[in-house]
Amino acid sequence: MTPTPTPATPEHTFNGLGISPNILDILGKLNFTTPTPIQYRAIPEGVAGKDVVGVAQTGTGKTLAFGIPLLQRLAAGEGRGLILVPTRELALQVEETLSKVARPLGMRTTVFIGGASMGMQISSLRRDPHVIIATPGRLLDHLAQKTLKLDMVEVLILDEADRMLDMGFWPQVKKIIAAAPSKRQTMLFSATLSKEIMQLATQHMKLPLRIEVAPAGTTVAKVTQEFFIVRKEDKGRLLEKILGDYAGSTLVFSRTKHGAKRIMRTVASMGHTAAEIHGNRSLSQRREALDGFKNGKYRVLVATDIASRGIDVKGIELVINYDLPMDTSDYVHRIGRTARAGAEGHAISFAEPHQKREIRDIEHLIRKTVPISVLPALPPARAAQPYVDDDRPRRFSRPQPGGFTPRGGSGFGSRPRGTSSSRSSSSRAPSRGPRRFSR
Repeated sequence: MTPTPTPATPEHTFNGLGISPNILDILGKLNFTTPTPIQYRAIPEGVAGKDVVGVAQTGTGKTLAFGIPLLQRLAAGEGRGLILVPTRELALQVEETLSKVARPLGMRTTVFIGGASMGMQISSLRRDPHVIIATPGRLLDHLAQKTLKLDMVEVLILDEADRMLDMGFWPQVKKIIAAAPSKRQTMLFSATLSKEIMQLATQHMKLPLRIEVAPAGTTVAKVTQEFFIVRKEDKGRLLEKILGDYAGSTLVFSRTKHGAKRIMRTVASMGHTAAEIHGNRSLSQRREALDGFKNGKYRVLVATDIASRGIDVKGIELVINYDLPMDTSDYVHRIGRTARAGAEGHAISFAEPHQKREIRDIEHLIRKTVPISVLPALPPARAAQPYVDDDRPRRFSRPQPGGFTPRGGSGFGSRPRGTSSSRSSSSRAPSRGPRRFSR
């Protein structure tokens, strides 16, 4: 499987890529005029029904690269589409982008993610969605509960497939693939692809065409990068200095959940509006934090790598790696949150004196040398902030009432006849048979 060339210039348009006139009209109304390189190369192959492996930097429009062929095929037939993603945030982001094209076509999408109501998801199946965007664990929950079948899936898409491998999802993904028809189109997209995942992917694809618009690990051209070598105890002071020097929206990455909480409180003590996203936050809290970051309520968002592939926010001026990532490939995804869609951005990484090898690994991955800047004069040390290791809702991240919480504590909607209210939710069966995810 050899990579294809990587054309696409500003003179190119979506015309001539095999896109149907009604979708071209929708793209025009959305002011989508010039395809990105991955869109220019992948859309014609996807529309032709070929299995595709797309490799491109983060923030270069991969969702429409697979979304347009998916919707065009489903609009012309009776099948359904399934998109697997590694995180809740990415699932919501993909659905938001895809629905802009799907809704004018009269097509329905739904999202299956953990932390949301099973009952609401089952209700969405009764509306017969054309496309399900799901995390592997929650989709397997539905398959185990027999609330749906995948026998009508004609197009299967794995987005950020390398992340699913890294996060240990691959055994679950293989179960899902086994539940889908063998006669289908499969498309796999990511910014980085290891040899291991290519071997796994090709076992489940038919003569896949690899479209590589940039070598795996390539960073976005308009993001500038620098490192600071700083002692662990001085990171907070350096962060204060940088937040004072830059005025725009800033995304700060922490290696751990508790570290993210601690950094967020430190940033708030500096007088900046801040929120946090990590695995200890509920779905409603994470959505409130991300929405607040998008609309300017929060200037700083502190996150773990759960957000490195699930945040699509325009105008992020600065990404700060407060901690270097545990997985070197996550560096590319982290800094790809800025300089999106042709904009400019900057990324600053804090490396402790013993982490010079990690710096070399990052430079090897991205195939360039990142300058190490001289440590500036740091502000005086602040009094230590009290730290409580809990996850109580804070004033600035108040969970919204209702939201995705199952009504009455049940995740499966109304109780079937003949069941007792004392039965556990895990023993309740849906009142209807499995949805076939079909017409």
